[in-house]
This record gives sequence, C-alpha cells and structure tokens, in this order.
Amino acid sequence: MIRVLFICHGNICRSPMAEFVMKDMVRKAGLEQEFYIASAATSTEEIGNPVHRGTREKLKSVGISTAGKTAVQMKKKDYEDYDLLIGMDNWNIRNILRITGGDPENKVHKLLEYAGSSREVADPWYTGDFETTYRDVSEGCQGLLQQLKRDGRV
Repeated sequence: MIRVLFICHGNICRSPMAEFVMKDMVRKAGLEQEFYIASAATSTEEIGNPVHRGTREKLKSVGISTAGKTAVQMKKKDYEDYDLLIGMDNWNIRNILRITGGDPENKVHKLLEYAGSSREVADPWYTGDFETTYRDVSEGCQGLLQQLKRDGRV
C-alpha cells in the first residue's frame, strides 16, 4: 500500500482538495486498495475546522465530497508513516522539512513536480481562485498517479 500525505499551510483548501481529488482518481482507476491518502497542515491555525467552502463547492461541482474532513496538523512521525509527503508550495516544503527534521529518504516533494513543473499551487485562501487551484491539483495528482504506475508501484 502506498501512503500519501498532502500538506499545505492550513489543511482547509489545497491539501484536502488534493486528498479528495487523488482518492477519486484512484477509485476510478480501481486502485483504492493500493492507497492510503490523507492531508494535513503545517500550521495550527485551522485545526478542527472543516474544509473551506470554496474547496467544498468546487469539488461538489465535479461530484467529489469532502464530508467529515477537518483540519489536522502534520506531525514528525508522519515521515515514518507515509511514503510520500507532498507540499503545495515552497513555503510548505520548508515547513515540512522543519517538522520532519530533513528528508533522508527523498519522500518530500512539491505536487506540481509530478506534472513536470516547478510552479506552486496557488493558495485560493488568498487568490479566491478555486478553479485554477483545482486544475493545478488535478494535473499534479494525475502526474503522481502516472509516475507511480511507471515506477511499478501500482
């Protein structure tokens, strides 16, 4: 089983979007049993809060529910528990590395790396543009799934 943790600042916009988009992709590919997928925050600001309304509405428009998800904080132990820790932007990556104490096993990556880009997934909390974030998240998740298939991991 491949264990993937998507991470952003607050765990209410981008990382839960990635979590539920990826879950939907692997379900549609018949690979649900091959994955454990979750999301978390690098900060404590939103802990316990539900997914942001903009993310919920965007995902609902494409038939994806985020029901029951509330923000949780990433822990140092997550480095041991997950195969991949995927951040949305450079700031997230720096914070992930601060929390984990480094990345000796090369588990930490930026989502859009899997789409062949060095771009960051913009935070719709600030931009208000959940559509662009959804496109970027979908592109990154699709690239991730394809990479795992190419590597023979699924």
